[in-house]
Amino acid sequence: MLQFSKFKVTIILGIILLGIIFSAPNLVPRDTLDSLPSWMPKTVVSLGLDLQGGSHLLYETDTTEWLRERLDAVVDDIRIKFGAEQPRIGYVELTADPANAAVHVKLRDAKDIERARPLLRQATTDMDLQVSDDGSVTAQYSEAALNQKKAQLIEQEIEVIRKRIDETGTKEPTIIRQGADRIVVQLPGVKDPEKIKEIIGKTAKMTFHMVDEAAMVSGQPGPNDIVVKVRDPKGEGGAQLIVQKTPLLSGQNLTDAQQSFENGGQPAVSFKFDNIGAKKFGQATAQNVGKRFAIILDKEIITAPVIKDAILGGSGVITGSFTVEKAQELALLLRAGALPANLTVIEERTVGADLGADSIEAGKKACIIAIVLIVVAMLVLYGLFGVFANVALVLNAILIFAALSALGATLTFPGIAGLVLTLGMAVDANVLILERVREEMRNGRSPVTAMEAGYREAQATIIDANATHVIATLFLFWFGSGPIKGFAITLLIGVVTSFFTSVFVTRLMTSVWLRRARPKQLPL
Repeated sequence: MLQFSKFKVTIILGIILLGIIFSAPNLVPRDTLDSLPSWMPKTVVSLGLDLQGGSHLLYETDTTEWLRERLDAVVDDIRIKFGAEQPRIGYVELTADPANAAVHVKLRDAKDIERARPLLRQATTDMDLQVSDDGSVTAQYSEAALNQKKAQLIEQEIEVIRKRIDETGTKEPTIIRQGADRIVVQLPGVKDPEKIKEIIGKTAKMTFHMVDEAAMVSGQPGPNDIVVKVRDPKGEGGAQLIVQKTPLLSGQNLTDAQQSFENGGQPAVSFKFDNIGAKKFGQATAQNVGKRFAIILDKEIITAPVIKDAILGGSGVITGSFTVEKAQELALLLRAGALPANLTVIEERTVGADLGADSIEAGKKACIIAIVLIVVAMLVLYGLFGVFANVALVLNAILIFAALSALGATLTFPGIAGLVLTLGMAVDANVLILERVREEMRNGRSPVTAMEAGYREAQATIIDANATHVIATLFLFWFGSGPIKGFAITLLIGVVTSFFTSVFVTRLMTSVWLRRARPKQLPL
């Protein structure tokens, strides 16, 4: 147990060296870190909302409006598919029923049901079909399917929010789901969240529609038209345009958007489509030269230019009464993607830096008191071997911060609690080993054989204890959220590092001392 090959010694010393290298950036000013070579570790442990202050936002997703839009899309798809059939499949009723998550269709001729069935299956994916003999069809989401769709919706919302916040340069945001339809957003260091709220809250759904010129002349929208307000930068009401309900394409086909300048320095937004979007856009503009098409963003027309030529390059420019800031914001939203559903802020609070400073100070005091008491207790109880245990304790703290830094983790107040608890647990293994050595010495064993027996006999107990800690910590991580996960991560890292320092590092130090000192009696 006390014999170490050169390979093992190299591995142990290498891990300690890496720990020092990865934890060192936490002690270096940011300006100095930025000036270091790119290959050197620069990641530091960030402070969470409760330590450095910031903003806490709780959003609620409007799943009702989202469901209505999904069912309307199904209705439109059925209408198009029935109209494309030869001969057409007639119907006397085609309605969405958001209250029951269903779509109802009544065929004019019940004999058409077999022709309609495959088309309905294509249009109502993931919905259950109920067909009656009189030609009535109901497509409805089951409760399980609807819950799955809502869960996917929340995941999409979180991803879009994360992209938008990352674009603003905000460091270490926490974005997690809470309950069935709520999302928690924590922004450490952000004292004024108004700008972030504005960016997060915009749905940013962009679609391209042809203007129905005939309906504009008559003033009467057709059954396949919608009336959309034209955005007025002065907020004085603005005009309205009648556009075709079915869009030519949507912002989902965008691959990039950047703020640019057009027409003598006027701020604008340039955009680029993917291959599918470029093909659709090229075909649509080629077929409608001389006509107007409207770019609609969040149910408002931001521009409606005349198509002068076919646009075949897959890119374009959105112009309007933009300021540079508004153009940059629109480009950011388009790059991040549209929110699949509207979000509403239902809770907002700001944590002041003074509260965070109090938490840090309390954490520092707790750590210092814990370390001092542990160090003194180990020195008094175990003398020289207590020194070895204390050295391992310091290395344990270094390795914990190295792991947190390498993971880019955020340290919260519960994380500090996990750190303090880990420091107390870190000497458990040494206590078990040294008490076992004392027992072996009382039984008349020599120093070397007593130490060998101590490490050998205590090892099973140490492994069992750490295994139970790991299991409990994993359950905390899997079933917890937010602060609980932060506590679990710190504790899990601490369990692993304390096992390494207690079993391997102290054993190496003890082995070196025994070979050099060759004592006849252990100082225990």
